[in-house]
Amino acid sequence: MPANTTASSPKKKKGRRARLLVIVLVLALVAGVGYGTWWSITTVRASFPQTTGTIKLEGLKGQVEVKRDDYGIPQIYADSDEDLFRAQGFVQAQDRFWEMDVRRHMTAGRLSEMFGSGQVETDSFLRTLGWRRVAQQEYDTKLSQATKKYLQAYADGVNAYLKGREGRDLSVEYAALEFENDYKPEKWTPVDSVAWLKAMAWDLRGNMQEEIDRSLLTSRLSEKQIKDLYPAYPYDRNKPIVAEGGVNPATGKFDPDAKPSDNSGNSGGNRGGNSAQGAAQGLNSQLAALSETLDTIPALLGPSGNGIGSNSWVVSGRYTTTNKPMLANDPHLAPQLPSLWYQMGLHCRSVSASCQYDVAGYTFSGMPGVIIGHNQDIAWGFTNLGADVTDLYLEKLSGYSYQVGSEERRLTTREEVIKVAGGSDRKITVRSTEHGPLVSDRSDELEKVGQKAPVSNSAPDRGAGYGVALQWTALQAGKSMDAVFALNRAKDFATFRAAAKNFEVPSQNLVYADTKGHIGYQAPGKIPVRAEGDGTTPAPGWNPKYKWKGYIPFDELPYELDPERGYIVTANQAVTDAKKYPHLITKDYGYGTRSQRINDLIELKIQGGGKISTEDMRTMQMDNSSEIAKLLTPYLLKIDISDPYVREAQKLLEGWRYTQEPDSGAAAYFNVVWRNVLKLAFGNKLPKELRVEDECLNVRPADSTAPDDELTKRVRECGQRDTDSAQPDGGDRWFEVVRRILKDEKNEWWQSPASRTDAATVTRDQLLARAMEDARWELTAKLGKDATSWSWGRLHQLTLKNQTLGTEGPGFLQFVLNRGPWNLGGGEAAANATGWNAAGDYSVIWAPSMRMVVNVGDWDKSRWINLTGASGHAYSAHYIDQTDKWADGELLDWAYGKQAVQARTVDTLKLTP
Repeated sequence: MPANTTASSPKKKKGRRARLLVIVLVLALVAGVGYGTWWSITTVRASFPQTTGTIKLEGLKGQVEVKRDDYGIPQIYADSDEDLFRAQGFVQAQDRFWEMDVRRHMTAGRLSEMFGSGQVETDSFLRTLGWRRVAQQEYDTKLSQATKKYLQAYADGVNAYLKGREGRDLSVEYAALEFENDYKPEKWTPVDSVAWLKAMAWDLRGNMQEEIDRSLLTSRLSEKQIKDLYPAYPYDRNKPIVAEGGVNPATGKFDPDAKPSDNSGNSGGNRGGNSAQGAAQGLNSQLAALSETLDTIPALLGPSGNGIGSNSWVVSGRYTTTNKPMLANDPHLAPQLPSLWYQMGLHCRSVSASCQYDVAGYTFSGMPGVIIGHNQDIAWGFTNLGADVTDLYLEKLSGYSYQVGSEERRLTTREEVIKVAGGSDRKITVRSTEHGPLVSDRSDELEKVGQKAPVSNSAPDRGAGYGVALQWTALQAGKSMDAVFALNRAKDFATFRAAAKNFEVPSQNLVYADTKGHIGYQAPGKIPVRAEGDGTTPAPGWNPKYKWKGYIPFDELPYELDPERGYIVTANQAVTDAKKYPHLITKDYGYGTRSQRINDLIELKIQGGGKISTEDMRTMQMDNSSEIAKLLTPYLLKIDISDPYVREAQKLLEGWRYTQEPDSGAAAYFNVVWRNVLKLAFGNKLPKELRVEDECLNVRPADSTAPDDELTKRVRECGQRDTDSAQPDGGDRWFEVVRRILKDEKNEWWQSPASRTDAATVTRDQLLARAMEDARWELTAKLGKDATSWSWGRLHQLTLKNQTLGTEGPGFLQFVLNRGPWNLGGGEAAANATGWNAAGDYSVIWAPSMRMVVNVGDWDKSRWINLTGASGHAYSAHYIDQTDKWADGELLDWAYGKQAVQARTVDTLKLTP
């Protein structure tokens, strides 16, 4: 390939000189620690992409232009669909191939080939799930010929980039990997792209963790106490997405204008009755092991649970300054480097039957098309629907069979070979029932059921134990890849809904707006209909009544078009009022704290007679108001504090407006108090399987009836849960739990045992006072004695880490690849959802992974930002060049039209046949 032929601007040269100084320092450090060989500057820069000049790309039919702006964001121009996607594959590989390669190895259960024996357990679990096998089935049997052509063209573009490159020519990470093994990347395939949708679906799989947790809680809590910790959704306070409408009995279709009557058909029963409950109790140690296994699976989108989610909303033109709709979206996902998203434009120079796309937005590296964004006619955004699409089944196993009713059915088996870098191959046998793979086979603990597991007479004899199978919609071949391209081509609400129909996995909330002034919403996805049960606890696999009997028909899924209120908000809240909709979507929605805050902000603007601007939409995205602080702070201020040091901290809350700015001392103190309230009232009473790993407590034995204050009767138990997924996590489920007991001063949850330094608490105010004192001394240790120097941002920090060598590699390599920290505002369940887990610490574990505000019809006035930058290459100018602005809540101008793109272009690369 020829060298770059376009000179760099003085601005760029200055930036590059600064980066070279940093690189020199880093390389000196590398030489100093003697990692084996001195890395030259050439090694670090070898993989930087060519962004100017001309490159011949095999397979192109015509010339393609790649125009990049100051942030390295590419806009691709071509004359055919296949040229467009071939170029997309080439360009994404230029910037992100390491990320793409790791991702495909993860989805295929082949991480051990890259990183050695430490990944065998993860690979074994992923092979058991069989993501790659299902992706192959989709490609072979479900996807349209057009989609297959696009996938192949994309793969050809990736492979054109790989040709003649290896090691340092691809990325610094490959140069590092060469020290450890002789790994060489293989060619990209279309199925590599399809498989990524399975990873996306895994992290958005619904309530599987809650299903496990509810069963684990039975070892220490009563049925009533568990119910306290999973309160019903507050429909009277937090609006669902679709306020009206229902399934019309005459047509069998969802009618957004219908006035639904109460319908309790979706309420479900107590899944499995005594038989399932008893078996679940006996599975506590086994389910804990499964939960631990789940923590080892790379969570590319974020920790599973109530906290993770997203915001999107759309406002009708009658309430905007442009008189056209505006649409906002900011998915809340795990922070990583590079960001999950890759910004891009895909433009046919002339839209026609042979070249159908003029679309821009956020893409996934490794997959063709645009996931979230807009074309010339419509805009759309996603949030997680949270549908319950997984069920765990307890299986009565006997040799090579399992029991269903009075029958013995043969297990299906397959053998998988896991290749291990630097080691010998490992073989595993994957066993499955009609419900799905036996995930219990992947853990020694899960192979056995507790010998004293209480089960009813209706359960089969336990024998050697029950297995655990997983039924999940993503393990069935579907057409979601077809839906991506159809969405990119959609022209109106009808074609948008037609595209959504095939977006089966994962289930998402889709918001919509178009240039004709319409706004809309659609809930798509393959959502099971259960013959029995409600999906909240493991089901008895031996009882045929508990099988899935089908899926909610698409025509019966909720949608809206131009609702009278003039706006639609989706932020992981309930889709519809469960009493007015005949199907069960889930019993584990988010509790609507973020969604209601956004609803309130929009209503406040509308009722004030104002028009909503782009800046208003951005400001709403950055709203960091704490709803739990509004509820709890008045109670904290009424506590009579005698200790002057604690009183000094309490004074920070006086006059506080509940905003969580990075420099706010009040926000710091409140959030530490909140964490300690949760720990005292709930956390210390949970079983070890849900508490933070290695956090140890003296507790009464699980089967003991001794009073809590008899310290001599206690045993020492240490937590077992990964920090990011431990409980209580402090999400808005816990807001609702506390809200319901706050006025009950002597509720049993306010009781906490004495410690060596503190007396037992019996009432609410005693526990709050103890939490305030504990928070004071915790902050003194972390931030210093002077309360006036405290700030939320010093506690609440974001560190961006490369998700492979940046977390597990040598220390110096982590220094090379990772960035941060940034002191952030926002918080748990705020609109600016910089999430943290109250059971662990205050560091940011999920965040708005991108933000966009789309001006429909006046596309070039839209704005966007990414969490990191376009490049995955450490020390590239575009590695983290958007992060500072992202942290400050700023948005970049988003050029879409040809003239606007040209005006912002700083580099042009020509790809020729």
